[in-house]
Amino acid sequence: MTILLLACLPACASGSSLKLATWNLGWLTSRPAGDSALPEGIYRRNEADIARLASYADHLDADVIGFQEVDGAPIAARIFRPPKYRIIMSGDHVVQQVGVAIRGSLSVTRNPDLTALNVYPPDAPHALRSGLDITISDGRASLRLLVVHLKTGCWDNPWAERQHACPTLRSQFSVLDNWALERNDSEEAFAILGDFNRRMTPADPFFLFLKQDAPLTLTTAGRASPCWGGEYFIDHIVLGGKARDWLRPDSLRVTTYHDPGVTPAQLSDHCPVSVRLAFP
Repeated sequence: MTILLLACLPACASGSSLKLATWNLGWLTSRPAGDSALPEGIYRRNEADIARLASYADHLDADVIGFQEVDGAPIAARIFRPPKYRIIMSGDHVVQQVGVAIRGSLSVTRNPDLTALNVYPPDAPHALRSGLDITISDGRASLRLLVVHLKTGCWDNPWAERQHACPTLRSQFSVLDNWALERNDSEEAFAILGDFNRRMTPADPFFLFLKQDAPLTLTTAGRASPCWGGEYFIDHIVLGGKARDWLRPDSLRVTTYHDPGVTPAQLSDHCPVSVRLAFP
């Protein structure tokens, strides 16, 4: 694997260029300490932490950011601030929601949430997160986006693994495969982005399963992330349909943090990952 060079130069989209990003914000909530919906020991950001995150969002300067682990639109809007961004959240009633921040110049169509990603039975004590499904357009071209946060625990285990979270993740990948197939059959340009909780590579059996019915481009392929000193990607942007041809070569970027003494809990244990697309 090649370590992706640190690159986070801000640049606005102009003409037909679009910067697409994903960012897990790590238990971003305004709930008070001791709230029953929060696990014990969850760090609650103070005003300085929120300001730092908002500064990094400004520096990222993406046109569309799919985000994860955010407890509602009000706190999301403190990071992705209006009027530059509009916030759309999934309909899940959980603390770790997925959402998207969209630059105001883009039009948005809200599609039904992909609730089938909650593969747990109805009587399960906790639900899995839905996928947020939207279509964006700049007036010339459209892009279907699915923002996801999948089950953790099956990082690089074999496909047939019966232990840990792998059976659950396999079921979720089956749902993604069906969604991608529908997009491919309707000849839509599309992207699946978010926290896959899987160290996917082009040879990973989970990715091979996902692309069996629709050609896909794994934009993080062949790279490792410089986030917090270096790690394999689990946050991915996967392109399908015509969007595969829109990817600008070598545009994959990771925005890293530069705050001495600041911990991952104060910012996030994930870094923003982005690519640039060239609309036709």
